[in-house]
Amino acid sequence: MTDSWGEVDLVMTTIITTCLDSEKYFGDLDSVVGDGDFGYSLARGFEKVQAQYGELDRTDIGTFLKKVGMLVTSRIGGTSGPIWGTAFLRAGMTAGATTSLDGADVVAMLRAAVAGIMTRGGAELGDKTLLDALVPMTDSIEESLAAGASSDEIVDRAAVVTRSAADATAELVAKRGRAAYTGERSRGSVDAGATAVAVIIEQIAEVWKTRESR
Repeated sequence: MTDSWGEVDLVMTTIITTCLDSEKYFGDLDSVVGDGDFGYSLARGFEKVQAQYGELDRTDIGTFLKKVGMLVTSRIGGTSGPIWGTAFLRAGMTAGATTSLDGADVVAMLRAAVAGIMTRGGAELGDKTLLDALVPMTDSIEESLAAGASSDEIVDRAAVVTRSAADATAELVAKRGRAAYTGERSRGSVDAGATAVAVIIEQIAEVWKTRESR
């Protein structure tokens, strides 16, 4: 699925661009039942990653992702920083000292990110958090790999599955974060974090097809 620095860069720069471009949208989603700072916080964190991108240690993919995780954690406020930062840190720890990744590696990194988020935030599947999009996305990638799908098919299907999962969070009651204080009132609106994951993977799916020409 991802076997070169070029593809790692494509994914990471797409994450950065998407978080910056979607600042208002993510903030508006969060303001429905949260404090509305999610879009701002995420944008400021990845703005810092963007500013230092060319200086990040590229000894190996693991080191690179851990540096991203530390930048995100240091800049994003509230609970988002530690959670998103932990995801990158755990993914980097799992990638280790390699300069290439296959599909199984990517799944292992995503599983590690999920486990890190669960530990750091105390959240579980169904608590109306980004996990409710990230876990189905990871499952989709793993299932597509097992079915022998091409990398384009894997990413496209992951985008569809993740969007469906994110939209389905509207039926859940928030159990973590500021939204948890609203109880039943949180039902009926999608989770901002889960939607962010969906938007990111949708954008990755769009640019993934252009990687041959980059």
